Amino acid sequence: MTTRVIHWFKFASPQSFYFLAGRLWPGFAAVAAVLMAVGLWISFFVAPTDAQQGQGYRIIFVHVPASQMSMFIYLVMAAWAGLGLAFNTRLSGMMASALAPTGALFAFLSLVTGALWGKPMWGAWWVWDARLTSELILLFLYLGFLALQSSIDDPRRADKACAVLALVGVVNVPIIYFSVKWWNTLHQGASVSLNSAPSMATPMLLGMLTMVAAFWMYTIAVALARVRNIILERERHTEWVKHAVE
Repeated sequence: MTTRVIHWFKFASPQSFYFLAGRLWPGFAAVAAVLMAVGLWISFFVAPTDAQQGQGYRIIFVHVPASQMSMFIYLVMAAWAGLGLAFNTRLSGMMASALAPTGALFAFLSLVTGALWGKPMWGAWWVWDARLTSELILLFLYLGFLALQSSIDDPRRADKACAVLALVGVVNVPIIYFSVKWWNTLHQGASVSLNSAPSMATPMLLGMLTMVAAFWMYTIAVALARVRNIILERERHTEWVKHAVE
């Protein structure tokens, strides 16, 4: 009886990863679509109305997952960028570039949905709250990463410059996460914690977790699809790309 061994390190090359991503991203996209539909149905039609906030609280089913993903994507993006800077691997910079637009999208979505929730709850679209301000800085970091990437013609030089920016900006992520504990802010604390029981009803929690999973699947699918385009662009002069696009 023979055992098939998968050599995962071969996927570190852009050529191998291009074909792997092509096989994976449609499945993640399909799962994301199903989870998104189920999550929105639970969030808007199954979850009960909040006793204090009324129907307006339902924006959190988009706001909370978007906020979480904006922070997590930045950490993953910075990790890929750091790997590329340390080991001079081509795929690392490509993955960081592929993640940045999605991270910026979620940071923007977090701020917009936060404003929609804050207006009826706080009476203002925006307040200079510690968490809101640090989330805005995160959006600027994403936009700065994208602007720096596009302003340098040489992709390898652009990857190194963006890696430095991404790594420096990592310090902002724990500030966002712990801002509610470190400072007296208007922003409410976490409703779900590993150290205590959830402070929300079971249907609310189920809707929240489903939306989080949907955003995860969406992020993976979009990043894999986008990195394929980046690989084709950067490797366009190689023989394998010429055969791949034929």
